[in-house]
Amino acid sequence: MAAALMDSELGSLLKVSAAVWAAMSYVRVASAFIRPGAARLGALLPVVALFYAIPFAFSTTTFRGISAFFLCWLGTFKLLLLAAGRGPLDPFLSLHHFVFSASLPVKFQQPTSSKAKKQDPASAHSRYTLAKILISATVIPFIVYAFQFKHAMDQWQLLLIYAVCMWLSLELVLASVRTLIHGVLGMEMEPQVDRPYLASSLGDFWGRRWNLMVPAILRPSVYGPVRARFGVAAGVLVSFLVSGLMHEVIFYYMMWQPPSGDVTAFFVLHGACTAAEGWWARHAGWWRPPRVVAVPLTLAFVGGTGFWMFFPVMIRGGLDELVLHEWQGFVVLMEEAGRWLAGANGQTVSSLR
Repeated sequence: MAAALMDSELGSLLKVSAAVWAAMSYVRVASAFIRPGAARLGALLPVVALFYAIPFAFSTTTFRGISAFFLCWLGTFKLLLLAAGRGPLDPFLSLHHFVFSASLPVKFQQPTSSKAKKQDPASAHSRYTLAKILISATVIPFIVYAFQFKHAMDQWQLLLIYAVCMWLSLELVLASVRTLIHGVLGMEMEPQVDRPYLASSLGDFWGRRWNLMVPAILRPSVYGPVRARFGVAAGVLVSFLVSGLMHEVIFYYMMWQPPSGDVTAFFVLHGACTAAEGWWARHAGWWRPPRVVAVPLTLAFVGGTGFWMFFPVMIRGGLDELVLHEWQGFVVLMEEAGRWLAGANGQTVSSLR
């Protein structure tokens, strides 16, 4: 059953990939001939509608969530920026570069000099990325196994498991995308998660360490315009509000349930606290906690509010059960593939003898 479901999803993925390539080819040509403004926006809106329809092509929660994040959120915002003549997309990029930039959570590194490459070789990045994939792929099956004993765990233990599983899943997806980009384009991708456990403030956590493509797309599309008209605090608050609303959209695609507003409230709370934190930091001479204190305080606040407002939404909607059930099926599929490979190798060795 797991194999049949995976085959169905891979078939849907191939069809979606073909549709995205075709749509992005159209976007690239249209943007090259239409100047930024209302006309270009009108030309791109059908592709925005396509992006919001694509998650319906998948049966599993995992694929719906990933496609909603990549296309409905990041991809749509990139298209809207392109309509205004801004953002990371340029119609004069090569087609494959344009498609990957538009449809995946990537931000390519600028070309470096030969001296810089010697100091920071690509092979080191590749080994680090491969280590992330191996660690995540090794630990996640143990989390899936531990979930069988959820009835013997208290709420905090379950929430901790969900938090670790979310972190490792994000690491696995982004590291896999980075490996794909490096293999296909021969280019390095900027880090997407940068040791969030070392964050010393909320601004540091959300802006410079966690899921970095989100702040990278929110800065030019939301924060910058709002800040220019209403100030820094308003820019921060509206950015977090938009982030909360887009998380609600992703959760809708994953759970098929209308938004409760709790996830938006979580991000609005963090936006207000981040704005207050920035206001305090702008006053020179005011007391600031040392880093050894600031890091655990930041992690405690992020974790505590997440356990209070964010993860319970997943539990009430049954998202935890759905995702972990799919991961169980994936683990079973990998076990079957491993046994098949072992049997094939055994037959090959026997024939050689």
